[in-house]
Amino acid sequence: MPLPAPNLDDRRFQDLVDEAKRLVQQRCPEWTDHNVSDPGVTLIETFAFMVDQLLYRLNRVTDLHYLRYLELIGVRLFPPTAARCDVTFTLSAAREQDVVVPQGTQVSTAPKEGQEPIVFTTESELVVRPSSLRRLLTAGPVAEPVDRTEDLLSGSTVDCFSAKPEPGDAMYLGLPDAVPGCTLLVRVECTVAGAGVDPRDPPLEWQAWTAEGWLACDVERDTTGGLSREGEVLLHVPAGHAGSILAGQRAGWIRCLTTPARPGQPFYTASPRLEAVRVCTVGGTVAACHADFVRDEVLGSAEGVPGQRLAVQRTPMVAGAGPLAVEVDGQEWTEVSSFAESGPEDRHVVVDRVAGEVLFGPAIRQQDGTLRHYGAVPRKDAVIRVPLYRTGGGRRGNVSRGVLTVQRDPVPFVSTVTNRRPASGGVDAESVDDAAVRGPLVLRTRDRAVTVEDYEQLAREAAPDAARVRCVPVSSPGEAVRVLLVPSVPEPREMRFEELKPPPELLARVTAFLDERRCVGARVVVEPPFYQGITVVAKLRTRGPREPLRARALAALNAYLNPLIGGPNGDGWPFGRPVQTGEVFAVLQQLPGVELVDEVHLFKADPVSGDRGTAVPRIDLARNGLVFSYNHQVKVTT
Repeated sequence: MPLPAPNLDDRRFQDLVDEAKRLVQQRCPEWTDHNVSDPGVTLIETFAFMVDQLLYRLNRVTDLHYLRYLELIGVRLFPPTAARCDVTFTLSAAREQDVVVPQGTQVSTAPKEGQEPIVFTTESELVVRPSSLRRLLTAGPVAEPVDRTEDLLSGSTVDCFSAKPEPGDAMYLGLPDAVPGCTLLVRVECTVAGAGVDPRDPPLEWQAWTAEGWLACDVERDTTGGLSREGEVLLHVPAGHAGSILAGQRAGWIRCLTTPARPGQPFYTASPRLEAVRVCTVGGTVAACHADFVRDEVLGSAEGVPGQRLAVQRTPMVAGAGPLAVEVDGQEWTEVSSFAESGPEDRHVVVDRVAGEVLFGPAIRQQDGTLRHYGAVPRKDAVIRVPLYRTGGGRRGNVSRGVLTVQRDPVPFVSTVTNRRPASGGVDAESVDDAAVRGPLVLRTRDRAVTVEDYEQLAREAAPDAARVRCVPVSSPGEAVRVLLVPSVPEPREMRFEELKPPPELLARVTAFLDERRCVGARVVVEPPFYQGITVVAKLRTRGPREPLRARALAALNAYLNPLIGGPNGDGWPFGRPVQTGEVFAVLQQLPGVELVDEVHLFKADPVSGDRGTAVPRIDLARNGLVFSYNHQVKVTT
């Protein structure tokens, strides 16, 4: 079967003739005879025939040759990026010694028939340190902490908060040492005295002290009902947990803080009373990425000539891990984006991560016959080695939560492993078609941000793992250029609102990249869009089963009013596009089983607080606005 021919330019002979005649009418209006007998038309047809033949030959150019043309203008395919997530290792039982999970430990999904498991590798070492309760302090919003350790050890009950609790009261647990990234199990025995709160939603927040101040702990399980009964709290401590001094005592501090009650959330009328508290470490969490680590790979020996290329054994190489370190006879050479600024003595290399090649500087012959070296040349027979690189990546690594359950590298005393949140950030390598679109933009922008398109193109170059990029132009003098980023979400049809917040690392990376390329005096702000929550209340009529139709309707609304896969074209809701009841009618009416759409109402909703406005026929969005489906309600009748 022959390979399909590329179509770089789809114009044909008649298209070229018609285009030339249109230009004649614009440039030479006095020329009115366009019959085939006119000598000028004959010339037009002659040149159109020649260009048609040229386009035919150009369309025979293979992708490989087109890639070489792109390289001539400095365009290389973007490599894949690796999905990342945190994986949590759980011990079989609490230990009295450190349990170490080495860097490079691999976990994967369970094997399935016909599919290779998806493998993740830990990016750093995890030390699960044993812990216990050393100190117990209590404090009010402005009062100094009071040490209640002796009272607790003597068997007395201790009030967690003030006699009449108020927001800002806190109970402090001091550990012998900091336990960064560890999982703590806090077992409490309480008398039923913490009256007034909803045990399913208490106004409490668990926090840990770090170099950045108090940061929230992730609470996986709380069976105490807001410290109102005997139970246990399973906490995931932030990776930055550090020791500090509080009330003259040095410890690794965590605290349980009362927070202001939200609308409709009851608050404490009396303080919970503790009878006993026990703390132990039962696991830990560490970052992992969808990539294999290849260490100490020898690429070969140098030939002593400029422009040498050496290939790694495993491709493609993953982007986003920082510059690649290359050693020549033990000396480290620095990765650069190009050799344009490299001198003859600069130990520089350029890395093509898609092809998996390490390039050394070329030499260009000058007019006087001498050679100008762009980058140093390794001496002949020098051993070239790469200490570490990553391979893998791609969209396949954007796995859902709870699927990384297999320990490919078993760790002593560790019983289970899982990812408590979905992995995100995995993007396939750039295709040749996408690079062909990007090539002319690169020539036009010249690595400088001037127009809206320039900012968007450069932001995509800095963050290929972002799902969408949008630049909002300046509307008044002194206003900042706003670059909006929408992160990739593993499950866009069932995403949570928190998943649409770009990671701080992504925002910082794009900000730094654009700051080097913006015009002097231009202010750039990189931020997420403004997400307007949309609630649809609809009433449908059917002659078939009601519940399956209701499920299909909710799925259709969540998919259509979606910042990533919604909108008329299915590629994400357009920025600033209003939402109208008419189009929602159309989405629901085309569902199988719908006899009639009786009612459709639109409501503005706050995805954070859950507050909802009044019904309106149209919801307008700002230029930086996107929609987010929030708690649609569909009633189906027969």
